Amino acid sequence: MNELLSQVEQLAVKAGVAILEIYESGDFGVDHKTDDSPLTKADLASHQVIIQGLSAITPDIPVLSEESAQISYEERKTWDKYWLVDPLDGTKEFIKRNGEFTVNIALIEKGKPVLSCVYVPVSKVSYSAAVGVGVYKRDNGQKRAISVMKHSRFKPTIVGSRSHMSDDVKAYLERLGQHELVSMGSSLKFCLVAEGKADLYPRLGLTSEWDTAAAQCIVEQAGGYVVTLDGKPLKYNSKDSLLNPHFMVYGDVSRRWIEI
Repeated sequence: MNELLSQVEQLAVKAGVAILEIYESGDFGVDHKTDDSPLTKADLASHQVIIQGLSAITPDIPVLSEESAQISYEERKTWDKYWLVDPLDGTKEFIKRNGEFTVNIALIEKGKPVLSCVYVPVSKVSYSAAVGVGVYKRDNGQKRAISVMKHSRFKPTIVGSRSHMSDDVKAYLERLGQHELVSMGSSLKFCLVAEGKADLYPRLGLTSEWDTAAAQCIVEQAGGYVVTLDGKPLKYNSKDSLLNPHFMVYGDVSRRWIEI
């Protein structure tokens, strides 16, 4: 697992380089998908780098990417193990040029993310994790283990979406009471919880499975939880739809986050 994790981290960095070339050129080539979500040249360039890389590293493991999501459930449900990829998570943040976008690569086994890397191209920071290996953050060449905040702050730090803050989340935060809100794009919200910089990320809005898998592995290996509103871990490839139910991300189990 150590060797595979290292290869995946290197691949995520390579995809990040392809993204940055387009980011710095300013020629994004913005288009829109059928659901009106944006698609840029960088999404497609990163997708190609990752698909080619994973095919070379693990030729026998299928890949499901946001940019190849047309694969039917009839085919997918036969997969015991597969790669789940978001080549550019936070395309809206990419277009806004605020740096809050990531490359997400996760290995799924029996519905659970077991190995992953979340890479931040602009800051060149990576978060990597694997079952049996642990979790670490690499920043400016320095590698260190990270962990969630097991005892949340009296005035908890809540991380929320910069581009997708729903009315349900706003109502939830009113019920929660005193808190500090940090707005952030992409899977970086999970990573803030994973490294103890935030106590909770409530997601009461639509996401897709490729948005969450890599970051879920980071949080879980850091000692945290990514659970649906019935308290069960977020699962993958268990249904025809690739949309996730609403969920919560946290480290402190003594706080009644879901009941609120």
